[in-house]
Amino acid sequence: MSANIEAKKQIVEEIKAKITSSKSVVLADYNKLTVMEVTALRNKFKEANCEYKVYKNTLVRRAFNELGVTDFDNDLNGTTAMVFSADETSGAAIFAKATKENPALAEKVLPKSAYLDNKYLDKAGVKELSAIPSKEVLIAKMLGCFQSSLSKFVGVLDQIAKAKEASAN
Repeated sequence: MSANIEAKKQIVEEIKAKITSSKSVVLADYNKLTVMEVTALRNKFKEANCEYKVYKNTLVRRAFNELGVTDFDNDLNGTTAMVFSADETSGAAIFAKATKENPALAEKVLPKSAYLDNKYLDKAGVKELSAIPSKEVLIAKMLGCFQSSLSKFVGVLDQIAKAKEASAN
């Protein structure tokens, strides 16, 4: 086997490993981005524990196909960047936030699709995914609700105790 074919097989294995170890993978069209814009995006992804990577479409297609996923075949055309995320929402959310902060990016970076829980998400699904808060934020909100309810309950018990004490006097 030639060294080139062997190198491509290793890259396909690397892509498969990243897909399987990530909670979500977002594919995006990154047409006409400048080096500075790509660097800024990479840094935002790195801060969120995500990896922004560009591979050849044929190698990504082969990796997905070897994993038994053929839904991405149509999306793997043109310029395609991949974002491998350690959580379900941050990859899509960072794209959405970056395009809100810099409207010029909205025309240059267009999410194509995503892979979440072994399922294909189309462009609309990626948009919905970007609107979901992260797991940590959802847990914090839930704990805040519990804490609020408990403090109100304690307040009611305190008022009952004060009322009984006042009626006893």
